[in-house]
Amino acid sequence: MNSLAGRKLVLGVTGGVAAYKAAELVRLLVKDGADVHVVLSVAGARFVTAVTFQALSGNPVWTDLWDPRMGNNMAHIDLTRGADAILIAPATADVIARLVQGRADDLLTTLCLARDCPLVVAPAMNRQMWEHPATRRNIAQLGADGVAIWGPDAGEQACGEVGPGRMLEPEALFERLVAHFTPKRLAGRKVVLTAGPTFEAVDPVRGITNTSSGKMGYALALACARAGAEVVLVSGPTGLAAPDGLVRVSVKSALEMRDAVFAALPGADVFIGVAAVADYRPAAASEHKIKKSGSALTLELVPNPDILAEVAAQPDAPFCVGFAAESRELDTYAEGKRRAKRLPMVIGNLIRDGLGTDDNVIVIYDDAGRHPLERASKAVLAAGIVTHIAGLLTPCGK
Repeated sequence: MNSLAGRKLVLGVTGGVAAYKAAELVRLLVKDGADVHVVLSVAGARFVTAVTFQALSGNPVWTDLWDPRMGNNMAHIDLTRGADAILIAPATADVIARLVQGRADDLLTTLCLARDCPLVVAPAMNRQMWEHPATRRNIAQLGADGVAIWGPDAGEQACGEVGPGRMLEPEALFERLVAHFTPKRLAGRKVVLTAGPTFEAVDPVRGITNTSSGKMGYALALACARAGAEVVLVSGPTGLAAPDGLVRVSVKSALEMRDAVFAALPGADVFIGVAAVADYRPAAASEHKIKKSGSALTLELVPNPDILAEVAAQPDAPFCVGFAAESRELDTYAEGKRRAKRLPMVIGNLIRDGLGTDDNVIVIYDDAGRHPLERASKAVLAAGIVTHIAGLLTPCGK
């Protein structure tokens, strides 16, 4: 399932250096199933040609208000008919100013004026231009007019300066578009979840851990954020980038994870324990590296806290969701975990089906029974889990 499948998107590309990033954005959108129509300004064509965008989008590229390819010569109206959104990326200081003034002096500004779909701009300009009082006034007016402003980012710019004004990266814009179209089933909710493995130090260079990649937890955190939740992701050591639109707290050990969870818990409506927390840790980690010898090495291990059980036992506990990764007898162990910890919901899977991979097969267990979800990407499964959670929550304000 592609998040943007069937969506018609109009992408306006104007004259900024960041126009090269728009090509990658088109690729991402098309790959996800979107029908992308590029409107290229005269200045934008000085940076990236129409040929590039036509090849990537699979659609004709539009540049001229009087383009004869449109049978009625009304590209400014017909291009947005049935469109789900217009995104201008990059949006230069000039096009932002013209949008504020209601100008209609080229195809892009005219179709923006004649639209009946949402308009989003992704600003991209030199930091002095972004910080100029005129630009600040224009941005404020666009926002007041109901236009969404995504960005800009801060960092190194093509001119060699450093500061705000960089266009958001294509991946971030893609993610915001997906979130824009995702039903806000968790709007007004706070979700705290854990992800990844924990690492329990044996000495300064060794430790006890597991092969959890964190992919399911990160996918679920992203799905919750897309659904409108305020998300705090408490993550053990992984190589994954933090999803856009949430707070990540990085930890290593189970004790650190427990402290971070309880620090984030106030006000939480949902807690999801996805992390593969080590059941045991060394009673005492060696201060120095343990040297290899011919003798057997004995470690004394002590139990780690059961974070999920502790959260579920709180008098004002949030809606708690557990995960059970089992090597056999999934129904017995997953449902047993749910009942033992008095959880309203547990997601179970067999280790052979998805540990460390990009897809999985899961079963959701709740008071109504078992609800299997067929093999799919972890992103798709995460969206299904969020839908299930939202259906079990008490409506906000009740």
